[in-house]
Amino acid sequence: MMKKMLAAIAPVAFWGFLIVSVFLIVMENDKLKKENGRLSDSLTAQIALNHSQQEKISRLAELDTKHTQALAHAKSEIDTLHNAARAHPERVYIKATCPASDPAVTARVDNAATARPTDAAVRNYWLLRERAATAGQMILGLQEYIKSQCQ
Repeated sequence: MMKKMLAAIAPVAFWGFLIVSVFLIVMENDKLKKENGRLSDSLTAQIALNHSQQEKISRLAELDTKHTQALAHAKSEIDTLHNAARAHPERVYIKATCPASDPAVTARVDNAATARPTDAAVRNYWLLRERAATAGQMILGLQEYIKSQCQ
C-alpha cells in the first residue's frame, strides 16, 4: 500500500516540481526581458546623444574653420596694406584735424616739413589694426558659438 501510494505520489511530485521550475524560469525570463528593454532604451538614448554631440562638434569645427580663414584673410589684408605703406610712405594719409593757428604767432619756416607720425606711432597703428582684426574675429566666433550651443 505504501508502495502504491509512493508510486502514485512520485509522478505528481515530479510534475509539480516541473511546473514550479517552468514557472520560475518564465518569471526569470520576464525579468530579463524587462532589463533588456531598459538597457536597449538606454543604449538608444546614448546613441542619440552621441550623434547629437558629433553634430555639434562638426558645426563647431566648421565655425572654427570659417573664422580662422576670415582671420587669416584679415591679417593678409593688413600685411598687404602695411607692405604698401612701407614701400610708398608718401601715399599714406592720416585723417586728422588740427586746431586753428593763432594769428598773433608769425609763420615759421623751421616747421615747414610735412607732418608725419612717429615711427612708434606707425608700428603701433599696424599692431593695433592686427589686434583689432583678431579681437573682431574672436568676438564673432564666440557669438556664433553661443548662438549654436545655447539654443
